[in-house]
Amino acid sequence: MTVQAGSRGPSSMAAGDDASDDKARAQQVAVRRRRRQFLLNIAIRAVSVTIVLLLWEQLGDHVDAALFTKPSLIAVAAVDMIGSGELWSFLAPSLVVLAVGLTLASAIGVVTGLLLARFWIVDVALGVYITFLYSIPSVALVPLIVLWAGYETTAKIVILFMFAFFPMAINTYQGVKNVDSTLLEVGRAFRCSERQLWINIVLPGALPFIVTGLRLAVGRGLIGMVLADLYTAISGIGYLIVRTASTFQVDRMFVPIVTLGLLGVTLTALLRLLERSVAPWTSAGEQD
Repeated sequence: MTVQAGSRGPSSMAAGDDASDDKARAQQVAVRRRRRQFLLNIAIRAVSVTIVLLLWEQLGDHVDAALFTKPSLIAVAAVDMIGSGELWSFLAPSLVVLAVGLTLASAIGVVTGLLLARFWIVDVALGVYITFLYSIPSVALVPLIVLWAGYETTAKIVILFMFAFFPMAINTYQGVKNVDSTLLEVGRAFRCSERQLWINIVLPGALPFIVTGLRLAVGRGLIGMVLADLYTAISGIGYLIVRTASTFQVDRMFVPIVTLGLLGVTLTALLRLLERSVAPWTSAGEQD
């Protein structure tokens, strides 16, 4: 009796089942390993935070209360400021400025970086201006921006935009420049259009740099947000820091400072999740 072509004998079927079982077991082992690593990271961070807070609490007992404070007093002040709505009343306007400024800086920065990197005429014509403005400390431009845009929300958005735009533009530019030229040659050999090159080769290759630019832009955007509050209207979380410091309410001053730190950590974590969803190959070796 002969076996027809395309049919599978008992031995081949058994080999296929064994391969499937091995693959499933390997996936289960990988999932358990990632879960253990995630729990270990959480435990290490919890122990680290606990030790730092305990040392901070002990140090606070030996420093003048007008110059320093303790985590326990900051927690009490935070409960009071959150319960009274004071913290949110100053944080909300700053968050609006942060959202609008980062959105504009990200969109315009990515487009600018792509254009500079893909078209040499644009790079030659405008690249010098990007370098010139980036070389100037952004703080030096704040008084000029206030003079032109006034003291309201528009000035704050412009200031934040100045801080966050350059990391986006420069990282996008470097990302496009680092795209493997061999891939572009292969795409052209297969008669890909410029649009197809951008969608299938250029943008995926530059995506890790763009996400890195977003991380940098968030950090610089927070700096620009606080600086804008200091230089413009008497509103925003930056003004809350100055007001509490000028009246030596150190415990209440630390509440918005800690809030800014937690905001930065949260935004960075969200960007990491975004990176893993749109470019999972860039974070394969990272620890959670």
